[in-house]
Amino acid sequence: MATPTNQLTLLSALSPPSTTRAWMAAPHPHLPIVACATSAKTVIIYSLATFTKHSVISGGHKRSVRSCAWQPSSAKSPTTVLATGSFDASAGIWRRDEQYGDGGANSDNDADDDWHFSVVLDGHDSEVKCVAWSASGMLLATCGRDKSIWIWEDTGEVGNDNFETIAVLTEHEGDVKCVAWAEERDVLASASYDNDIRLWKEDIDGEYVCICVMRGHEGTVWALAWEGVREEGRRERIVSCSDDATVRIWRNADREGEGSNEKRTVPSTFRAAGEGEETWVQESALPQRHERGVYSVAWSKKTGRILSTGGDGKVVIYEERPVASTNGVENDVNGQNGPDGTVEGEVDEDASRRKMEWFVYAEYEAAHGVYEVNHACWSRRYDKGRKSEDEEFVITTGDDGTVNTWLVGEG
Repeated sequence: MATPTNQLTLLSALSPPSTTRAWMAAPHPHLPIVACATSAKTVIIYSLATFTKHSVISGGHKRSVRSCAWQPSSAKSPTTVLATGSFDASAGIWRRDEQYGDGGANSDNDADDDWHFSVVLDGHDSEVKCVAWSASGMLLATCGRDKSIWIWEDTGEVGNDNFETIAVLTEHEGDVKCVAWAEERDVLASASYDNDIRLWKEDIDGEYVCICVMRGHEGTVWALAWEGVREEGRRERIVSCSDDATVRIWRNADREGEGSNEKRTVPSTFRAAGEGEETWVQESALPQRHERGVYSVAWSKKTGRILSTGGDGKVVIYEERPVASTNGVENDVNGQNGPDGTVEGEVDEDASRRKMEWFVYAEYEAAHGVYEVNHACWSRRYDKGRKSEDEEFVITTGDDGTVNTWLVGEG
C-alpha cells in the first residue's frame, strides 16, 4: 500500500501529565475541557483552551479509574456531570455546579473542591471497564470483567441524583471491554473478550434482549463506535477493533434499521433468535496497518474519518472515498486485506453500488515513544490557534501518562 501523504503533527501535550498510566480521554460535548482517566485513582480535567490542568477529581475510587463519560448536555441536569468506572468494581457520578467559562484558563487551587461525588453505583463483581451514556443522558451503561453489562436509569429530580438498575445482561462469555449507545435510538452495542459484538434493545415487555451477535474478529474486541453522521438513506454502521490487529466495519442490513422482512443472505451467526432481531453484516475490513492489538477506534462526526490506535503505538486515520470503476461495477468486499491494501473476500452488493472504499489518510508511528497508546479520540479545537469554530483535532493517551493533541493536515 502506498504511504499516506497527509500528516499528523503533535500540537501540544497537556500539562502536567499523569504520574501513572493514562487510560482514556473524554472531551466534553460543548465545553473546552477534557477528562482523562488514570491509574492513580483520579480523573484529571484539562483545559483545551490552554492545554493545562483545570482540576483533579479524586477520593471516590479505591483503584484505577478505567473509564469516564460526560452526561450529554441535552439531559435534564443543568450542571456538569461525569460518570466514572473503576477497577474497584464501582461506577461513580460526579457533579460540578459552577460553570467552566473559559475552560479553566483562570482556574485556581480551589477547583478540585468544586467536584462532588454524588452517587456510587455498586453491582459489578469485578473491574468496571467502560461507562457510556445514552444520547438522552437518561441511561448509563457499565460493563466489566465479570462478563456483565448493567443499565442504569437516572430517575432523580434535577440536581438530585438517583439511579435505578433496569437491566443486567450476562450473555457474553468473557470480559466486556466496551459499551456504546446508538445516537438515534436506545440500542446498546457491546464488545467482549469472547471475540463477539452484541446489540441490545428493550423489547415490548420492557426487558433488554440481545437482538444481534456479530462474529468475525479472531481476538478480543477491545472497542467499537457508531457512525456519527450518516448520509441520507444510508444504514447504520459500527466500527470495531480487536486484538487480531484489524479494524472492521459492520452495517445494519435490515431496511430502515428496524428488522424488516428484507431477504437475508448472510450467515446466521450474524443474527440473534427472537422477536425484534436485526441482521448486521461485515461491510469491510479497513486497510491493515497495525501490527499488534488495536485498543481504540473513533468515528469523526465532522469528516466521517475513522481513527485507530493500539499496542504498536501507531495512530492511523482512515478515510472513505469514491473509487473509480474499471469494469462498470466496482466491488467493495468483505474479508482480509490483500498485499496491495485492498480488501479480499465475499462481495457486499449493497456496498458495491455505492462505489466507496477505505484508504489510509494519515499515519504516525510511536505516538507516545516506546509506550503503548491506550486510547484516541476526536475533539473540537478551542485554543487560540484554531482556524475555524468547528476545527477538530486528535487526542491520544498512553502508558507514559501523557495526553497528546495532534493536528491533522494535508500533505
